[in-house]
Amino acid sequence: MPDVKRINIALQGGGAHGAFTWGVLDRILESDRVEIAAISGTSAGALNGAALKAGLARGGPDAARETLGWLWARILRVRDLKLATWLSPMAPATGAISRAIEYSTLYTVGDILGQATSPYALGPFYRNPLAPIVSDMRFEDICSPAGPELHVCATNVRTGKIRVFSGAELSPSALLASSCLPSMFQAVEIDGEAYWDGGYTGNPALFPLYDPALPGDVVIVNINPLLRDDLPYTAQEIHNRINEISFNSSLLRDLRAIRFVQRLLEEGTMPEGAMKYVFVHMIADDELMRDLSVATKMIPSAVLADRLFRAGRLAAERFLDAHLEDLGHRSTVDLAEMYD
Repeated sequence: MPDVKRINIALQGGGAHGAFTWGVLDRILESDRVEIAAISGTSAGALNGAALKAGLARGGPDAARETLGWLWARILRVRDLKLATWLSPMAPATGAISRAIEYSTLYTVGDILGQATSPYALGPFYRNPLAPIVSDMRFEDICSPAGPELHVCATNVRTGKIRVFSGAELSPSALLASSCLPSMFQAVEIDGEAYWDGGYTGNPALFPLYDPALPGDVVIVNINPLLRDDLPYTAQEIHNRINEISFNSSLLRDLRAIRFVQRLLEEGTMPEGAMKYVFVHMIADDELMRDLSVATKMIPSAVLADRLFRAGRLAAERFLDAHLEDLGHRSTVDLAEMYD
């Protein structure tokens, strides 16, 4: 019997860039050395997390891979995901596709309308395009006690506070709330409160994974670059970097809090066992993500999704090869270097 490593997984939001997370999960699900104990997801991460949970609860890793493939086929509006794989080698470079989308009439007009008008202006004609996809997900499996825990984050519009939905609270409305960008979608009402995208307050929320009953390892799938070496100059570059900083700010705050507790435990200032020592890991491909932009988050491309999926699988492969034996023993993200 192989030594199975139990982990918690935290899935960032980032629109269509969530196809990278799909690839990461697809590769992890192939491994017989890793078991996912709990999931925390926001926005696209919430959708990926719900598909992952539903599949694992219903039929294990193979069913989870199938459910994730179904989800992304629906998001990309294609019948056969293999089509993108066939087209990808013949398509232009990733950066060129990103710039074409960024400067396209469709994105430019949509961006102007998003800044000048409200989704409430559509009145009775408003429809959330994610609603038909979410309504077809198997919530009997998503809310099942079988499989890993699932936690989904949204932002309370009135208070600005984080709200985490778990267990029986998970519903189509909770997933739509977690994915609700206010410039595009009307706020989602749940129990008399209105909610927007969870990325503003927890991208993803890490604190549900600190439960002492859960493993000590948190693997974060990061799809928003933490670092860009070049200073943004154009309006598009500035807008894109603002988006990345905004949606990374809650994660950086949570990582700082984890490092603060780690330091107290290491120094003996806090008694051992008083708080959980969390091992932090990250799977990312910042080089690829720096070739993309906020435009490619908003407008799904089958070719880019295929490249993101394959990049996610490769990133997960590298992580497992390099750090599988670190799980349960040490962090592979140097929080001391980041914050001390």
